[in-house]
Amino acid sequence: MGKFRRNRDFHEARWDEPIILELGNRGERGILIPQASEHVRDKAGRVEDLVPERLRRKSAPALPEMSQMQVLRHYMRLSQETLGTDLNIDIGLGTCTMKYSPKINEQFVRSPKLMELHPYQDESTLQGILEIMYKVSQYLKAISGMSCVSLQPSGGSQAIFANVETIRAYHEANGEGKLRNEIITTILSHPANPGAAATLGYKVITLFPGQDGLPDVEALKAALSEHTAALMLTNPEDTGIYNDKIRGFVDAVHEVGGLCAYDQANLNGVFGITRARDAGFDMCHYNLHKSFSSPHGCQGPCAGAQCVSEKLAKFVAVPTVEFDGKKYYLDYRRPDSIGKLRKFYGVPAVLVRVYAYIRSLGPDGMKEIGELSILNNNYMLKKLLTIKGLSMPWAEGKFRMEQARLSWEQLTQDTGVTTDDICRRIVDYGFQDYFSSHHPRVIPEPFTPEPVETYSKDDIDEFVEAFRSIAEEAYTDPEVVRTAPHKAALATQIDEAYMTEWDKFATTWRAYNKYLRDK
Repeated sequence: MGKFRRNRDFHEARWDEPIILELGNRGERGILIPQASEHVRDKAGRVEDLVPERLRRKSAPALPEMSQMQVLRHYMRLSQETLGTDLNIDIGLGTCTMKYSPKINEQFVRSPKLMELHPYQDESTLQGILEIMYKVSQYLKAISGMSCVSLQPSGGSQAIFANVETIRAYHEANGEGKLRNEIITTILSHPANPGAAATLGYKVITLFPGQDGLPDVEALKAALSEHTAALMLTNPEDTGIYNDKIRGFVDAVHEVGGLCAYDQANLNGVFGITRARDAGFDMCHYNLHKSFSSPHGCQGPCAGAQCVSEKLAKFVAVPTVEFDGKKYYLDYRRPDSIGKLRKFYGVPAVLVRVYAYIRSLGPDGMKEIGELSILNNNYMLKKLLTIKGLSMPWAEGKFRMEQARLSWEQLTQDTGVTTDDICRRIVDYGFQDYFSSHHPRVIPEPFTPEPVETYSKDDIDEFVEAFRSIAEEAYTDPEVVRTAPHKAALATQIDEAYMTEWDKFATTWRAYNKYLRDK
């Protein structure tokens, strides 16, 4: 039995490191590129002459000029100021499904055989990666029960967008494109569902949960009409409550001619236990980088999969990867397809990890993922709910799947300490800040942990005891929580106006400098 420490003596590195664009000196170089020899220039011509005049820069790009050692030092310092799965227990990032990615899988990805591939190579030279992609799509067919898979999406949100495009293409093919202009979703579904629907011009109807934490089937039936294009929902939603009446929802939508799309971002608790097609859904999508184990951070690397039933197969994003018995190939011959979603054909590095993950576990291992996720989650919840001030709203006594939406509302009422305060304070214990909610905070002062199958009992115990300590601080010394973090790399509270007010929001160095000039 391992040992966890209730109060770990944690202190993050703090370098006060400038942005790289502020570093360097004019004339410094990481490598000196030799000039072309005279006989090469005689044969090929000067570089300046080979580039069309209109494409030549009039001035050098505003890039930092630095030596290799300076660049390495900069990024090493930044890495020491960063928490991640290799450094801490990532249970708190609920719905993100933060798994440990086996290091052998990372070695596969870093092989020159993969890293040096180029998407413009002839298919005959890409048979290895195409075989992996083809087999991944076959595995996903088995896991989902669907008939056709596209690996085009760059992530879950793009896969949702692809599904909405497919919904539109299907109804247009049936002559009902203009008539079916409404999509129904729920307030606890990922915002990408209503976002994609609204982006493509649909009216969005939102269902809200009752005290059981589930959308009301009668409210759904009241919203259905000849205008219904589709129902898009997650099950379980981020509350972790599984809707065991889901087939009734699907059947009701089908009765009025609509389609049903299953957002399977929260797949981890139903792996090998139930399938989207078995519940009657017409399509689903997967966040491959989450459910199938890839490290994620800084908005990547991500990969999604669009999975559809036979009647929708002709509409999926191209290309799909096929096998004719002799060779693997990219199939663009789909005249009814919604088209390409991105350049080239997916995110091969993530797909290699997915392939290795599935192959190493097999069917029995995949089912065990779901079982262990549920067991870990409910063990964790039983311990968390002994903490003063923390509760689990809705569906009292009902077990959750692989995650749960908890609430610090009572603690906030008693002490004034909020979930945002606790989120900052947990960094002082050596954990990343936790996920609260995607949405408007339907549950007050939310806290959404997800232990998945990766973490041990000792990991869960350490995680829980850290929150127990913070809750005790909130009741005895609330100021230390409200003023956190104290031991983080950035031991100050971020001014959130810079992330929410568009006149201050800057995503690039150029935009930031413009903000300073205009200030």
